[in-house]
Amino acid sequence: MQDMAATEDAADLLAQKERMMTKTAKTTEFTAFDAEKATDQFRAFAEKGVEQSKEAYAKLKSGAETAQKALESTFETAKNAGSEFSLKSIAAARSNAEAGFSHLEALVGAKSLSEVIELQTAFVRKAFETAIEQTKDLQAASTKAAEEVSKPLKDVFEKSVKDLKVA
Repeated sequence: MQDMAATEDAADLLAQKERMMTKTAKTTEFTAFDAEKATDQFRAFAEKGVEQSKEAYAKLKSGAETAQKALESTFETAKNAGSEFSLKSIAAARSNAEAGFSHLEALVGAKSLSEVIELQTAFVRKAFETAIEQTKDLQAASTKAAEEVSKPLKDVFEKSVKDLKVA
């Protein structure tokens, strides 16, 4: 009897599952595959991808050209600043050499030891003052050069950051 009851329970469960599957099969309906519609969707997807690739390439090209121009400008500015700095250094060396030779001529013409000491003291004082002025000039020239050299790259960087914020 227990076997019969178990068999009936199993049969009932099987019948319930069968009814559920039939019901699910009746409510689930698969749409027909439309090849033309799929082709159109694929074409639209591909065209959108190509368009996005073209836009990305244009932005990359524009950015590369801007960076190239900035580097060219930076190198040209660095060359000019280096030339200016070299000319100031040469002028300072020439001035110091001329002052040294003038001092030597004055020492040779001195008549007494006190005059030599006075000439030497004045020369050393003047040399320190000149060195301080030359250092200030060279410092100002190097600061100006650093600002001028970094300006093109700074401008490109600021523009890039601005463009990123917009995007």
